[in-house]
Amino acid sequence: MKCSSKAPHSHQLFCCRLLREQWIRAKYERKEFMCVEKQEPYSAGYREGFLWKRGRDNGQYLSRKFILSEREGVLKYFNKHDAREPKAIMKINTVNATFQPTKIGTANGLQITYLKDNSTRNIFVYHEDGKEMVDWFNAIRAARFHYLQVAFPGASIADLSPKLTRNYIKEGYMEKTGPKHTEGFKKRWFTMDDRRLMYFKDPMDAYARGEVFIGSKENSYSVLPGLPPNIQGYHWQFGITIVTPDRKFLFTCETEGDQQDWIAALQSVIDRPMLPQEYAVEAYFKRKP
Repeated sequence: MKCSSKAPHSHQLFCCRLLREQWIRAKYERKEFMCVEKQEPYSAGYREGFLWKRGRDNGQYLSRKFILSEREGVLKYFNKHDAREPKAIMKINTVNATFQPTKIGTANGLQITYLKDNSTRNIFVYHEDGKEMVDWFNAIRAARFHYLQVAFPGASIADLSPKLTRNYIKEGYMEKTGPKHTEGFKKRWFTMDDRRLMYFKDPMDAYARGEVFIGSKENSYSVLPGLPPNIQGYHWQFGITIVTPDRKFLFTCETEGDQQDWIAALQSVIDRPMLPQEYAVEAYFKRKP
């Protein structure tokens, strides 16, 4: 079965109630797997419709027109239904989509991320109809699949499948301090997305306040429990030190369990050798002020 097929993959089914529900409905109610003519055209290469999108500044959800064009290699949305120019253009090669029912507050809530000037941008959308939301999710995955087939000719479906969309390795609150380690620790929401550890003032912020690149142990990255001596200004007692070739990043967790979970998540990334394209990302982070 191709990754752009009508059935979401099993590893995603078990982690998302909406996907599981719609897979069951597609199989038993709509008979999509038995009759080709009943299958949804997820891989048609074009999709247009309206989703409720959360405003960046006021948090209000407003109806916005979205267009997914595989030919153009973009997902875009428009602030007005009759607008000619899109408000944002998201390149398919950087787009990720993951269901976030708890964060968004609805079972049909989808978080879409993309890179803008090599920084991560979040948008939050939903639709009242769960099927419509899953159709958008699968359409994004299908467009990603076709892009990856071109970008990685000869790669197997098994190799491409994990690259279609990805869930975050870990999310949650920690405290952090600044680069000089003399500032007070501030509570921030952290998201570990592959090798990008991003932090936000609020989980629903559109832009990260900052990002930390997490490389591999072969490139002198490591994670340690605790903080260096003589560090002050923190409220939570369970520290984490991330060591990079350029500096140390200091964080604290509220509980020992949180500390252990974050260390395990970070270590899993550090233990993984870096891919050739990840060295370019690392170089960009080193150039950032």
